Amino acid sequence: MSQQKTVQPPRRTKFIDILDGTLRAGRRAGLVAPAGLNKSEMLARAVEDVGHEDFGDPWFERPLDALLDSIHGEARLNAAGDWAARQQFHHVLRDRLLAQTWFERHPEILARPIPHPVVIVGPMRSGTTRLHRLLAADRRFAHLRSFETISPVPRLGFEEVMAGRKADFRPKLASRIMKVARLANPRTLSIHPTGPFEPEEELGLLVASMYGMKHEAQWTVPSYGRWCEGEDATPAYRHLANLLRLVGWSQQESSLRPWILKTPQHMLDLPALLKVFPDARLIFTHRDPRAVVGSAASLAWNQTIIYSDHADPRTVGREWLRKTGLMVDRMMEARRAIPAERMIDVQYDEMDRDWRGAMARVYRFLGLEMDSAVTGMERYVERSRALKRRPHRYSLSQFGLGENEVLERLEDYVRRLDVPMEGAVPPPRRLFGR
Repeated sequence: MSQQKTVQPPRRTKFIDILDGTLRAGRRAGLVAPAGLNKSEMLARAVEDVGHEDFGDPWFERPLDALLDSIHGEARLNAAGDWAARQQFHHVLRDRLLAQTWFERHPEILARPIPHPVVIVGPMRSGTTRLHRLLAADRRFAHLRSFETISPVPRLGFEEVMAGRKADFRPKLASRIMKVARLANPRTLSIHPTGPFEPEEELGLLVASMYGMKHEAQWTVPSYGRWCEGEDATPAYRHLANLLRLVGWSQQESSLRPWILKTPQHMLDLPALLKVFPDARLIFTHRDPRAVVGSAASLAWNQTIIYSDHADPRTVGREWLRKTGLMVDRMMEARRAIPAERMIDVQYDEMDRDWRGAMARVYRFLGLEMDSAVTGMERYVERSRALKRRPHRYSLSQFGLGENEVLERLEDYVRRLDVPMEGAVPPPRRLFGR
């Protein structure tokens, strides 16, 4: 964490300013149509594009309605923002239609079991990516790759790819999207290093139901966030499970290999997750909440400033302190009903000091020997050094937050789970001296 002085959060790139200006000029000249984020028009456009009318479980329309209302009333998107939103919505709706097409053509997909998945549950920026990718280096587990999170649904005719007669277009598409993302936000690699074939979380599979925190980390949509927090997410998790089945089928992966899953959204929705994956084994990650809140606010800020000219760092900071507190509260409550033998706790500090020792403890929990996986893990560690070009720098003060208020809000979490504090300055005794 960087806490030495108050500095302003970073500005967005010139690339976005130029794109936004070009789109505005194009609209004034009548050369570029407004984004037109209208639900019925977006659904009709997707149906026309795919030639299929079945979107699957209609539940997704409820979060879609809430999200569109929040975008129109709160997000204050710029021209680049609403253009990007239109592309994103079309991609998701198109994929829902294609997924149903695959399920109809190959009903065996939905019959695939998802046995005892290993689910990593922790706050944003608490080391979940590192733990996920270390486990994904073990060939005994199945995992999503980044291009499959971006585009979980194969194009029609994918049987030709499975037969080796054609190449899968999705990695190339993911690479293009990542290049644009780096132009829009060159800090991406520092905040979340990745590549098309890197192991990735299943957040995109929840977005497929128009649900989840990804939207809150890119747009100012607080009423949508509150709507999601009050909803039973089971339908979104059922669709996530079906998309996992589709991805496993497209990978020609054995359905006996357990999936490695992770996304911070699970902290809010553990009851729904456990309803859909009742035999899941849970690895909880923990980190100094000052680092969690500061880093989460930084991640959200760097996305929000791309899509709106009105992003306010203090608003972002307050929201992610509130959100982190709620995530922790719900996780702590849900843990009460989980048998001790089904879960393990891993500290960020522990992984930093001795990742091999921490992973050995995880493997004992999973009932597996670790020796055969170590070489792959070491290769990941070396690869991650190449991916991460510079450290992710941020401070709480950039977002109008103080260390004490963060610690006060998350005091019970730190005390009950013995979360180590980072840096040389210990937390105030009055907070933890009870």
